[in-house]
Amino acid sequence: MSSELNIRYSDSRRFFLGILAAFTFLLSCPASVWAFFIDKFPVRTVEKADFRFNPKKGLIEWQGGESELFILTIDGLVKEPVTLTYDDLKALPQVEQIADFHCVEGWSVKDTRWGGFRFGDIMKKVESASEARYAIFHSLGETESRPRGQDHYIESFPISELLDPEREILLVLDMNGKTLPHDHGAPLRLIAPYDLGYKNIKFINRIELSYEEKPGWWTLANPIYTIKARVPGERLRKK
Repeated sequence: MSSELNIRYSDSRRFFLGILAAFTFLLSCPASVWAFFIDKFPVRTVEKADFRFNPKKGLIEWQGGESELFILTIDGLVKEPVTLTYDDLKALPQVEQIADFHCVEGWSVKDTRWGGFRFGDIMKKVESASEARYAIFHSLGETESRPRGQDHYIESFPISELLDPEREILLVLDMNGKTLPHDHGAPLRLIAPYDLGYKNIKFINRIELSYEEKPGWWTLANPIYTIKARVPGERLRKK
């Protein structure tokens, strides 16, 4: 009996040490290895899966075989609307940053390397009206459901927050050193490290400047998803 207990103890100890070794390995992984695990994290997408972005051609390719040039439009309270192609966005001053991503469901992805440009570089392209206080981001594609008639994903932010360097908000074209993949919002998404995941809108093709904020898609679907969605302080590694 004692021998059997010793065997069970030895097996349990080996299992524990194996888990500990694996955990230690993951902590020591370079970003390139972490990218593999990050890509396996869940993604939440409400858009219909009927389009893809071709970064080599800068085209949105639709399921039916049609394609169109990707254009980011900046309009609303501006003197003249401005349109930018994917190549135009790549030509803006590019920034890289490491940031965590926190989902409202409680899980987080740490230390993702995002590449893109700051909102301020977009604002330099337009002449906005003095009453413009908010930027409303619109997504490509239709959503499966339409809360209160909203047929595509939207989110809004105060322009002052978008321009605040301490908020570290980035308009993203690349992820972990590679072109942003479809599941993570290609060709263009927003990363706001101090806001919950549903504020980090994907598939952006329009930025509307406005005097008022608008509730986002999830807020319209269920008010439990509030317009202000700060990550709780206890979940932040960087205050």
